[in-house]
Amino acid sequence: MASPTLISDTDAWKDLKGHVEETKKTHLRDLMGDVDRCKSMTVEFDGMLLDYSRQRATLETIDKLFKLAQVAHLKEKINHMYTGERINSTENRPVLHVALRASRDAVIQSDGKNVVPEVWKVLDKIQEFSERVRSGSWVGATGKALKDVIAVGIGGSFLGPLFVHTALQTEPEAIESARGRQLHFLANVDPIDVARNITGLNPETTLVVVVSKTFTTAETMLNARTLREWISAALGPSAVAKHMVAVSTNLTLVEKFGIDPNNAFAFWDWVGGRYSVCSAVGVLPLSLQYGFSVVEKFLKGASSIDQHFYSAPFEKNIPVLLGLLSVWNVSFFGYPARAILPYSQALEKLAPHIQQVSMESNGKGVSIDGVPLPFEAGEIDFGEPGTNGQHSFYQLIHQGRVIPCDFIGVVRSQQPVYLKGEPVSNHDELMSNFFAQPDALAYGKTEEQLHKENVPPHLIPHKTFSGNRPSFSLLLPSLNAYNIGQLLAIYEHRIAVEGFIWGINSFDQWGVELGKSLATQVRKQINASRSKGEPVEGFNFSTTTLLSRYLEPEVLKETVASSSSMLTPT
Repeated sequence: MASPTLISDTDAWKDLKGHVEETKKTHLRDLMGDVDRCKSMTVEFDGMLLDYSRQRATLETIDKLFKLAQVAHLKEKINHMYTGERINSTENRPVLHVALRASRDAVIQSDGKNVVPEVWKVLDKIQEFSERVRSGSWVGATGKALKDVIAVGIGGSFLGPLFVHTALQTEPEAIESARGRQLHFLANVDPIDVARNITGLNPETTLVVVVSKTFTTAETMLNARTLREWISAALGPSAVAKHMVAVSTNLTLVEKFGIDPNNAFAFWDWVGGRYSVCSAVGVLPLSLQYGFSVVEKFLKGASSIDQHFYSAPFEKNIPVLLGLLSVWNVSFFGYPARAILPYSQALEKLAPHIQQVSMESNGKGVSIDGVPLPFEAGEIDFGEPGTNGQHSFYQLIHQGRVIPCDFIGVVRSQQPVYLKGEPVSNHDELMSNFFAQPDALAYGKTEEQLHKENVPPHLIPHKTFSGNRPSFSLLLPSLNAYNIGQLLAIYEHRIAVEGFIWGINSFDQWGVELGKSLATQVRKQINASRSKGEPVEGFNFSTTTLLSRYLEPEVLKETVASSSSMLTPT
């Protein structure tokens, strides 16, 4: 049997390897002088504009990348995802997050069955339940309306919903819908996170949503038990069924926990955690906060990009262009990182969410067939909203390491302010930086320019900017629920494109398992030492030393003495 072919063995890949050396001879400031090139490197869809002219790429580069996509069978792989084939081969699962936001009449098959009716059955259940809670027809154990919601989950059960919640918090329609309500997220098993979430809350008016597919995730279930104790201590054990609901598929454990299985909201094995924000994982807590109608607009925005990604030709396909040029930057130029720079404070949680979607998806060292990759795949994602980031890490991206940047701007602010006497509005001031920074990175500043400005010679090396630093600019018409859904789907599909080209499995995450299994051994040791006084054994010298210090009797006494009484009702 012939060994699997890696994408790097193909002529299209080798052609790009030679082409990158040729491309390095041309500076971006020269490429940007070619108006026809720049015109052809803009794409519009549904009111948004992508400009990729500040990539270190020529029209020939784009053609060669399209040839690479053809050799990698990109179109077929996209089709396989949309038709429910088991493209997550290591877990033998389809990858169908597009079905989560499909229209009610759509047909998306998995194992010969249309899954869309199941999706809408859960969405309808969420709409009915969230409206009951929001209207006050569903009340807590003491008859009070439930105004506070704590969503308990970790990873994809936390980062995606938090991103959407943060983006909606200052959107006018969402503000009105959320009036008088508060949504909180409990993710970290650190008791500090519990304390922050319940401080100032009344158990009588709080609803807890426990998000765990199997109802066995260690951190989530410990946090769920902690909140169950908080509710029980104040209202009695029977109150749990009125104050806790679940997003899970394990109805047996849900019921055993004390939650009515009728108040469990399903999702499916074909939904990966980091792609689950459009399932009950995100839709339930967000609907409780903002109402289902707002969240449905978010789903429709994501669906619009799903359809665009599936049907648009590659030369006009925003996720495909972003994905191919990301492969160009990572695997051919060797840039290891990507900065996500939204010029909107509402998008402050976009980068943390995309960190997970990208780095958990594409942080792989072997192909989908298990063959070690002879090239780098995946990138290190980070970011902050502009202009905050400009006063933080932009020094490095202007004069240090070359880091391709995603600039994301919005035409209309969620909260416009125009002060009398100011030359521009607050949003104009913000967006002035959005337009300026990509050019500063692309063009830089030369020694000749500095000489003409009479900069002292000893400062010229310090004030020179090399430029030639690539970026994308994505301009959205506004930042309402619909546009937020679009932005989410653009990144999800862009990341899938990269994985499809590299020939890796972007939909498993075995890399998170090893640390968790080792933590189980440590947990057993801590329990044995705390309860039976057993010495630390079976670990290397370093871990034994650290654990022994952690378990020293005097430290233990202090820990017990200062143990928080946060769960005890006042």
